[in-house]
Amino acid sequence: MTLAAEQGKVTFIRGLHNLQSHNQRSVVTIGSFDGVHLGHQAILQQVKNTAAALGLPSIVMTFEPQPQEYFSGEKAPARLMRLREKIDALLDFGIDQVVCLQFNRVLRNLTASEFIQQVLVNGLAIKHLIVGDDFRFGCDRSGDFKMLAAFGETCDFTVQDTETLEIDNQRVSSTLVREILQQADFGRASKLLGRPFSIKGRVVYGQQLGRELGFPTANVQLNRYSAPLTGVYAVLVDIDGAHYQGAANVGVRPTVGDLVKPILEVHLLDFDGDLYGQRIEVEFMHKIRDEAKFTTLDKLVERIQHDVKQIRAWFAGAKSTESTVD
Repeated sequence: MTLAAEQGKVTFIRGLHNLQSHNQRSVVTIGSFDGVHLGHQAILQQVKNTAAALGLPSIVMTFEPQPQEYFSGEKAPARLMRLREKIDALLDFGIDQVVCLQFNRVLRNLTASEFIQQVLVNGLAIKHLIVGDDFRFGCDRSGDFKMLAAFGETCDFTVQDTETLEIDNQRVSSTLVREILQQADFGRASKLLGRPFSIKGRVVYGQQLGRELGFPTANVQLNRYSAPLTGVYAVLVDIDGAHYQGAANVGVRPTVGDLVKPILEVHLLDFDGDLYGQRIEVEFMHKIRDEAKFTTLDKLVERIQHDVKQIRAWFAGAKSTESTVD
């Protein structure tokens, strides 16, 4: 992904080198924004409101890979969404531009003052910056809210705290959302995200094993060493606005033993068609079981048959409950 434009306006800028021509003052916030949950949305609303009041563009600066992934590698927390989903969510919220910097050795080695001067002042031409008062940056971690405010006095920009959002007496965070997803509490996850939890992606070619076993699947690569949830789930799949019930597995297929990174596999119920190359959105509704290793493929097939029956029964029960409520 390089420069993306929408109706003639650049909405996504990737790379510090593309910031050099960015000379319009701006209202900016910085962060990973993984999940774009309600806590993030509260910050984004602050950015939008201030930008509107000042008559300036609103900008979110984020990083790829996320800093925790750069430092922790395989041990980094699972992502709630991939970069493309994040960009779409930020722009859909009404942010004017998303700037993504590659978090690499060069960026990692910038001192706090170099980051402010090169990225914020020269690159983004910030007029107003909104960050948490615990925000730290720079290779020596010396950059903080106080330092930003001091630089702002000489570089003509202002700095503002972000608002902390609590729901049910808990601070809304990406970490909390991950914990709740691991518990398969999708109702509560939806409450924190402001929308149902889903995974979007393009269907890729697999080994056709599911088809051979009688359960063809649409496969979506997650491209990460860990996923925010694993196991077998009842899901709703959005394909160009049409919704289908499905059985999904997120994991490394231990019975086959051919994967290192997890993959999302979805068997659509009562669907016959070719989905290769299409983008789909998979909404997680209910967990059926953990991923398990079976001694034979026949045992695996028996379990999948049982899973599908359970999922059909769950959807039937959910529909019955909706009818009763209506």
